Formats: sequence, structure tokens, C-alpha cells
Amino acid sequence: MKQFLFKTNYKQILSDTITPVSIYLKLRDKFPNSLLLESSDYQANNNSFSYICCNPIATIQVANEQIIKQYPDQSSQITLINSQTNVAQEIELFASQFKSDDNNFKFISNGLFGYINYDAVRYFEKTTITPKSDSYGLPDIHYAIYQNIIAINHFNNEAYVFCNAIDTTNNVDEIIQLLQTKNFSSYQFKKNGPKTSNCTDDEFIKNVTLGKDHCKRGNVFQIVFSRRFSQKFTGDEFNVYRALRSINPSPYLFYF
Repeated sequence: MKQFLFKTNYKQILSDTITPVSIYLKLRDKFPNSLLLESSDYQANNNSFSYICCNPIATIQVANEQIIKQYPDQSSQITLINSQTNVAQEIELFASQFKSDDNNFKFISNGLFGYINYDAVRYFEKTTITPKSDSYGLPDIHYAIYQNIIAINHFNNEAYVFCNAIDTTNNVDEIIQLLQTKNFSSYQFKKNGPKTSNCTDDEFIKNVTLGKDHCKRGNVFQIVFSRRFSQKFTGDEFNVYRALRSINPSPYLFYF
């Protein structure tokens, strides 16, 4: 099994004049496939971190009943999923192929960043859930190892810029220079046509009523119904995230 050793370089900077959103906007054009994991909970030091990651150098994803691994040396591996495949173990094995300097930080400075969607529960639990056809074509699971990670400590107004590389690459100063620029690209956003939904108001109310009945019977102790809204548009979809974060009470937000 291949092993990759990362050399970690980093610098600490003040972050009192920058935000996770502004950092993402400054990096996304130069570094495609960047991601933003944002925390708005600044009450405690251990929960007050946001992360912006760019430069993915290795990925693992589960899609169409396949596990696809891509490595820093440009090699790849595809495994067909069957009844004997242990997806969780495959992810752990993938992560174990990467080692890095022991920097003793009490927050995340390297490792896997990504997501597991709801339908992926069938890979971890015995369930009768059948995956629905997904018109968006999103993988069930997607994780990546990023060369550059920016960890923002909102509690202390400081940020750490990391470069995790398998060679002598060290672009920490380049990243910091980008963060210190005053301007970033902005793009227009325009809605096209009316919004649509996957169910009507009456159908959604009926589902909620049915959910309450199951709670009263003791079949479930908590249930959350979702409703999908769709809106065609032209322009920058990140504007949608910015609008939603202004009204979303969740302390943790993400944008891939």
C-alpha cells in the first residue's frame, strides 16, 4: 500500500480584518475546488474555528456503487462495491496512507475534508433504504486531502495558513499575499423564471402531520422533513450561500 509523507509549513497571522467569506472569494478563482467550512459560534475557544481549504491533491469518493481513489502521484484506483465491501474501512485505509509532521495543534491542520450524504447510510448500517435517482449527480461520499488549509480562530482573531506538501513546495507566503489583497472578483446574479418545489404546501403539511403521529406512537423521537426548492439563475451561485447564511440560524455552515 502506497504511503505519502507530508512536510508541513505554516505561518500565523492576525485575522481581525478578514472573514471566511472574503478569504474564500480571494482564493476560489486561483484555486478551483476550494471549500469553506464556516463557524458562527464564537462563544468558546474550542468551537470557534472556520476552515478554508484549497489545492486538493488526493481524493476518495463513492459514486455509482464504486469507490474511486486518486493519489498525489496521479495514480488512481477504482473498486466496485458489493455485499462484502466495507466502505468505512476503505475510507480509513485511504486516510492511513497519508502521514504528516506532528505539529501538536489542538485544531485541524491536515487530513480529510468532505461530506457523507444521507443515502450513504446504507454503506454503514443494515437498512432497507434504496437510493433515489439524483439528477444533480453528486457522489454519496466525497473527501479530499488539501495542500493548503486556512484555520481561523474567531475567538482569538488569529489565522493559521498551512501548506502540506509531499515535496519541497511551500506556498504559504503566496496564500498570505492573496489574503492581504483588498479586492476580489465579483460576479452578477440574476434569477430566471419562477421557483419550483418537489412538493406542494398541502403535501408538505400532510407529511408533517404524519410525522407528528409517528412521534406520538413512539416510532421515532425526532423527525425532520426537508423540502427542496429550485430556482434557475445565471451568475455566481456563491451569492446564494451568502444570502442563506444571513438568515440561517445554524452555527455551522459549508460551501463546496
